[in-house]
Amino acid sequence: MKDAITIILNKYDLTGKYLDSNAIEEINNYFLTALQRLEAVETINSQAPKIIKEAATRLYTEKPELLRPGGNSYTTRRYAACLRDIEYYLRYASYAMIAGNNDILNERVLDGLKETYNSLNVPIAPTIRSIKILEDIIKNDLFATKIMISDIINEPFEHMIISLSEQNL
Repeated sequence: MKDAITIILNKYDLTGKYLDSNAIEEINNYFLTALQRLEAVETINSQAPKIIKEAATRLYTEKPELLRPGGNSYTTRRYAACLRDIEYYLRYASYAMIAGNNDILNERVLDGLKETYNSLNVPIAPTIRSIKILEDIIKNDLFATKIMISDIINEPFEHMIISLSEQNL
């Protein structure tokens, strides 16, 4: 997993340039937000089961047809797979927050998701909605604990939402 510093250093190394003021500023910003990112991820990790349960409850309250016969979460196996996927989105979003970089989302979540969901006939709209619900829950939980870092939280979730929205599933 590449973090923001590795990305910056690799970019300058490949072009054979010394770090300029822009690179130094990006690295400085990474370190300035490090404690906030760690606190955010610590909160997410400590509350992950609750967050996942709440996200599923909200999703199925909004879209009860998913739980009915013919719905993509109908049967215990499909429901469990949906919860597993929600947990994946949350976990990898937290990795991206720590890294200060969304590349891991592309490598581990988004690349190949289109083919997988197409082969399983999984609709994308509920997936996107579940990611947005996760983002909302986390922002509410973190604001309640006085961790005010909405950009750090928004970035990985918005990246997944935009990437999945652009895919024609």
